[in-house]
Formats: sequence, C-alpha cells, structure tokens
Amino acid sequence: MQLFYNPNIKKEDSFFTFDKEESKHIVKVLRKKESDIIQLSNGNGSLFTCEITIASDKKCQVKIVDSQFIEPKKYKVHLAVAPTKMNDKYEWFLEKATEIGIDEITPIICDHSERKVFKKDRAEKILQSAMKQSLQYYLPKINTPISFLDFIKENHEDSKFIAHCEEQNKKSFKNSIKINENILILIGPEGDFSLNEIALALKNNFIPVTLGNTRLRTETAAIVACHTIALINE
Repeated sequence: MQLFYNPNIKKEDSFFTFDKEESKHIVKVLRKKESDIIQLSNGNGSLFTCEITIASDKKCQVKIVDSQFIEPKKYKVHLAVAPTKMNDKYEWFLEKATEIGIDEITPIICDHSERKVFKKDRAEKILQSAMKQSLQYYLPKINTPISFLDFIKENHEDSKFIAHCEEQNKKSFKNSIKINENILILIGPEGDFSLNEIALALKNNFIPVTLGNTRLRTETAAIVACHTIALINE
C-alpha cells in the first residue's frame, strides 16, 4: 500500500488537490493515473481512500471515496534526546523511532553537547517520510531545541526517567515500565549528562535507569528505549 501525507485534508472534504511537488511525485515518479486508488493520511489518525480524478504532474486531484479514524495507542512516548555530533546519526534515530512508534521528540541542549544547531524543518520531513513508509497514521511531534535546564523546569506529568552512564544506583528501564503509561525519558549527548544535570533531574523526580549492560551511543540508546517501551506494550 502506498500511503501519502498531507496535514490539510479534512474528513468533510469530498475532493483534495495535491501541491505541485507531491503531484509530480505521484504522476511522474510513481506513474499513478486516473482511476488509481491511493491512501492519504493527515497525520492525526484519519485515513482516506482516494481515487485519482486528475492525473496531472502540476495538479493531481483525488476524490475521497472512504474515510476512517484510526484510534491512537493507549500510551504516549516522549524522548528528549541531545543532538548528536554527527547530524546523520540523529536523523537515523528520528527515522527509526518513527517506524517503531514515538509520539514526541525534544532535542535538548546539555552541558556536554557538541552540537547546538538543529534543523527542525529537515527533521519534520524525515518524520513525514518515515511515517508514510511504516504505514502509520499519527505524525510524531518534533519540538524546538531547548536547554536541559529549561526543559527540566517544565511541568511533565508523564512517568519520568533519565538514562545515564554514571556509576550510581539505577533501576532497569524495562522493569520500571508499566503497560499503557505515558513515558518521558532523557537521553544525553556523547559525553553523557553532567553530574549537575543528573542531580537536577533526580531533584525533579526523574528516575535514573540503565538500558542494559553495555555503553550505548546516544542514537542507539534512544532507539533501545523506544523499542523497549513498544515491546512492553505489545
């Protein structure tokens, strides 16, 4: 099944017209023609079955023949992950986390962060592409980068965890998760969280956890955390 994404389609629409870029992709690249059936999501749970009525690479129009609402999962996953030194590694994390199932991502700038510039527009395109590829109907939210200190000060009502590498008393993450609970977990940069950041997180009721017996890279740790939550909730 080929899934397309556009946030502007609404369930009361009878017809929908793609922009020039998407029209060209549908008609020229995928070679779709009139009367072909495609599926379209607005990234907010709605799935539309559409019939192509105008197969133009400048203006591809579809008629909506059916629509349905896909119920969201019963839990939310929010990962606050420090941008990696190599941007492609963070982009890999964004793609794979979307495939596994994540709801919200916040890039956090930490004391040991080597990268403090984050291209949100590019990240959103990666999330959209991964959502379509993995046939999901909810687009993850990507937040504007924020400092660790400011993020910790915010009111987070989820179950809160911090994964770090210091030799301190930590719980097993997989044994700390409950089914259908909203999870927020902090993943630090290549140099890990500073001792001050860890102390501040603990002061704000974040539970220190380990993701396993080996030392993981930032992007690997984020994927392990995301996948662990998904497995617990299967």
